[in-house]
Amino acid sequence: MNEDYKKTKDEISDLKQSLENFEKEKERVRAIIGSIGGVPKFRTKLINALFIAIIIVAGAISIFADEKLRLLMVELTTVMLSVKIIYMIHIQMRVNHFKFWILSAIEWRINEMMVQIREFTRK
Repeated sequence: MNEDYKKTKDEISDLKQSLENFEKEKERVRAIIGSIGGVPKFRTKLINALFIAIIIVAGAISIFADEKLRLLMVELTTVMLSVKIIYMIHIQMRVNHFKFWILSAIEWRINEMMVQIREFTRK
């Protein structure tokens, strides 16, 4: 009975250690995700505000200006929208690269665990 108690206690200790390791890994991944783009940074908010301001000003000027300036403001608005779309595509590519990196790391870890399980079952 004492041997069963000791074995159960060791298993509980191993489970607690695994849970602590999982919590540490979860916090590390959360920090990485936050640094990549989980929460908009000041720079991103500033860029968005700048794009919006330029588009609104150019749109307002195009409504009240003469023909030459109107055409210039419409072109500026079109260019700014195009730049914003390109910027968004760039950000999405970064996110996709990060997702691929995470999935590759998960696959590598699963394969490593499968090897350990096979070794364990052979014993």
